[in-house]
Amino acid sequence: MSVLSSNNLSLIDIARQFGPDSKELKLAEILTQKNAILEDMPFIECNNGMVNIGAVRTGLPSGTWRKLYGGVAPEKSTTKQVSDTCGMLESFSEPDAALINMAPNKAIALLREGKAFISGMSKTMASAVFYGDSVTSPEKIEGLSSRYNAYGTDEDESSFNVLNAGGNGSYLTSIFAIAWGDDTMFGLYPKGSKAGLQQNDLGEQTTTLADGKKYRVYQTHYKWDCGLAVLDWRYCVRIANIDVTSLVSAGDSGYSGPNLIGLLTDAMYRFPDDAANIIIYANRTVSAALTKLAVVKGNLALGIDEFAGKKITHFWGHAIKRCDAILGTESHIPAAV
Repeated sequence: MSVLSSNNLSLIDIARQFGPDSKELKLAEILTQKNAILEDMPFIECNNGMVNIGAVRTGLPSGTWRKLYGGVAPEKSTTKQVSDTCGMLESFSEPDAALINMAPNKAIALLREGKAFISGMSKTMASAVFYGDSVTSPEKIEGLSSRYNAYGTDEDESSFNVLNAGGNGSYLTSIFAIAWGDDTMFGLYPKGSKAGLQQNDLGEQTTTLADGKKYRVYQTHYKWDCGLAVLDWRYCVRIANIDVTSLVSAGDSGYSGPNLIGLLTDAMYRFPDDAANIIIYANRTVSAALTKLAVVKGNLALGIDEFAGKKITHFWGHAIKRCDAILGTESHIPAAV
């Protein structure tokens, strides 16, 4: 079963550096709960404030066959500079002060109220990883769908890593296979920050309703500056245009939906030979379909094993994780022009 290298620090790993009782660690723990992406995604500090500047290699020196007394032309590899920016995700928790004051333990009551806000931010981040578009929404991070938005056959373009499952209509979804790593794809947090996490307890405040009436609240401000860096597009593969409605009969003898096993096989061969720790993300419907296919007798590519006390469906040993941030109503992905 695929596991991430210990060299890749998760959000929780970084937050632990600030102490076992730090606000940052508590925030990271709640953010990561029930969020498959944050369980796996390594995080790295930006190298330029809120921006991470990296170099994507676009060409390798080929070498020269030399004959006796013949010369060799100097060569160099070629690279392209890319920049990825952190977005600012914020929320305010404002439970009624009267409710908190009735609780036997105010701190626990405030944490209970705050969990809903932090969990909501976690879902928002997961959604942005897949669907953030800095062109239509400049305040958001650049997600995977906007980077892998067409399928094609040119091996030098990211469209080569988008596979077409053939679906049309309004109920389409995708599978994303990702090889996380500090030189491939990773999460970002601002330089000099505490994993980009902040929790400011502002105490009792007065809030005003739309009708002008006022009441007292306990106000807590949550802030998470985070981003996504894609240094090498070859380490992510998207299987797009999967017709959700066709997956109902997956595993049955009469199944006529997309060949998910064949598509996953093709996806694995899109990765470079050195790709490791590949994790496959799919929503509830696709995950269920793959599990049904895994129990079909004679299916050797898909399997179900127990890992860390949980039953995990995997493809060639790569874990398939359910991630409901992946929509079942995606737009149709076209062929590259």
